[in-house]
Amino acid sequence: MKKSRHAVVVGAGPGGLAAAMLLAKSGVKVTVVEKRGQVGGRTSTLEQDGFRFDVGPTFFLYPRVLREIFAAVGYDLDAEVPMTRLDPQYRLVFGAGGELLATPNVERMTKAIAAISPEDAGRFHEFITLNRTKLAKFLPFLQSPFESWRDLAKPEMLKLLPLLAPWRSLDDDLQAHFKDERIRLGFSFQSKYLGMSPFRCPSLFSILSFLEYEHGVFHPTGGCGAVTKAMARIAREMGVEILLDEPVERVLVENGKAIGVKTLNHSLPADAVVVNADFAGAMKRLVPNHLRNKWTDATLAKKDYSCSTFMMYLGIEGRYDEVSHHTIYLAENYRDNLKDIEERHRLSENPSFYVQNASVTDATLAPNGHSTLYVLLPVTHESAGVDWAKEMPRFRELALDQMEKIGISDVRRRIRTEKIMTPAGWQGEFDLYKGATFSMAHSLKQMLHLRPHNRFEDIDQMYLVGGGTHPGSGLPVIFESARITSRLLLEDLQMEPQWETGADGSMPSDELVGVAS
Repeated sequence: MKKSRHAVVVGAGPGGLAAAMLLAKSGVKVTVVEKRGQVGGRTSTLEQDGFRFDVGPTFFLYPRVLREIFAAVGYDLDAEVPMTRLDPQYRLVFGAGGELLATPNVERMTKAIAAISPEDAGRFHEFITLNRTKLAKFLPFLQSPFESWRDLAKPEMLKLLPLLAPWRSLDDDLQAHFKDERIRLGFSFQSKYLGMSPFRCPSLFSILSFLEYEHGVFHPTGGCGAVTKAMARIAREMGVEILLDEPVERVLVENGKAIGVKTLNHSLPADAVVVNADFAGAMKRLVPNHLRNKWTDATLAKKDYSCSTFMMYLGIEGRYDEVSHHTIYLAENYRDNLKDIEERHRLSENPSFYVQNASVTDATLAPNGHSTLYVLLPVTHESAGVDWAKEMPRFRELALDQMEKIGISDVRRRIRTEKIMTPAGWQGEFDLYKGATFSMAHSLKQMLHLRPHNRFEDIDQMYLVGGGTHPGSGLPVIFESARITSRLLLEDLQMEPQWETGADGSMPSDELVGVAS
């Protein structure tokens, strides 16, 4: 009788849960160990005084990847997690003047762009068409591991270089379509999903805004935390053991191989260890420096890291029904904001910000007659230049003042519950290295084979999943990392994935349809 194989997954974030589901479906015994008292990691739910907030992601994009994973293990995502497709997707307010209600409806979006920049309106369809081709051609590479420069040098990858134009920034790429900088910002602020500036982010990531218009911006009922709760429930139904309040102290390594983990309460032997945690923070905490040849502490310190976020979770008496579900305010000094974040490592006096007013869509988040506001200001990661113990009260007041620019007034008097998270909080509560909420920056020198590999280079039988490995940050990409990592792990265990795959080993994702009308 063939011996049962056992994998331990460190962290019950979305990537770890997706990997657990796929591995369990393929016959692997899976144990997930999570240091917090709930699943989801940053994609979890904060419950406070009768209000519920997403801790991290609030946009649910490109549900196809997770829909395929659910289907692969015998479940229907749409039945398990009801979702609302938003239209308008979000409201953009420009400090330089003007507003844009972003809609996937081609005719209405063209008119909305024309109201700001008539000469750019006709280029919207051209932008969508080009990026449909870009995504379709690059998708197989997002679904495949990149373990060396040889993967980058494959003929089919080299053929894509003129289309991907990696030597151009996202803003440079958009200049070929839109002349008005406000319109370009409307199609490039999504680089903040990666914690990067559109003036430094590679042009490949124009596919991010395309995904929104082509495939929708969704709100899961109960928030994105409802998705990871459903994943954990399904994983348990499949036989996965999930241990909460179980911090991992170290990965057990013997002769260069991961053989299990040591937690506060247990020693768990395993044939494979999957780490679903912030990469740099996890390496420094779980694997002694002398066991890491490539990813030493010194190497980690030299890498570029994403921005962080200053967060306010506000439970409000009453509602702001005239304010969109998602609103992004792009300050007139947007470029200067980004320099403060990425170069000067200081706080801006007129910061850009984002507010989720989800109660206009979802009544389950707050008591009757009340609502939730999720307020996010991109800021520098932990730096000697900002003392959050000193700056937090002042920056809170600044953030509340800024909200008046999008029509949220009289907010101080209406706050009934509140939690604030600073970069120091992200580092302390979630073990994020430097408090960088999007892990390592997605610059050209830290992408594909130059990112930490899904099959970890320094230790055999150890694997990575999540935003810190290939393909990168963002929920759809994290779910894709779970598929890549699961295939590699099963290959090493000489086991076959028990889910439908294409000829290249990826799951089918070729249903690239037109923009919704």
